[in-house]
Amino acid sequence: MKKRCFWVSDDPLYIEYHDQEWGVPTFDDTELFEFLILETFQAGLSWITILKKRENFRKAFDNFDYKKIANYSEEKYEELLQDAGIIRNKLKIKSAITNAKLFMEVQQEFGSFSKFFWNYTNGKPIVNVFDKREDVPATTELSDKISKDLKKKGFKFVGSTVIYAYMQSMGMVNDHTTDCFRYKEV
Repeated sequence: MKKRCFWVSDDPLYIEYHDQEWGVPTFDDTELFEFLILETFQAGLSWITILKKRENFRKAFDNFDYKKIANYSEEKYEELLQDAGIIRNKLKIKSAITNAKLFMEVQQEFGSFSKFFWNYTNGKPIVNVFDKREDVPATTELSDKISKDLKKKGFKFVGSTVIYAYMQSMGMVNDHTTDCFRYKEV
């Protein structure tokens, strides 16, 4: 039996996410935007809740097409508020639209969101050495800095905890515990 990180339940969705995506360095702007939106909606909720609604989010948010999302009308916003398949939080839905616009501004300024974000680590993942659950932080000095920088740009729902979870999901940090089979793979 494969040994996985402490947070992985026996839910097949969780296992697949952990084994295939979590912690894998991602440089594609579309994927980075998807993770950013999912992480902002996750704030205050469990990640499995978001994973179970991920396909609904994809449908509701035009497959995370930030160009479309940035131009959502008030009518589309109201439609999203009625969509039981996603998290119907007014502020989080508004933040997705705002963040899509700002995402494109960052792309224009830096050439891509990926270049902007990965510049914090010179394009290389941070490989942590955590043996147990207690070792894995919820925030770091780097997540604090990135959070502040994004907030200055106007991004919403990007507190340090959300940003650290984002860094984990998009592989900027490898926080698989050392006893996890994925630790050496990513």
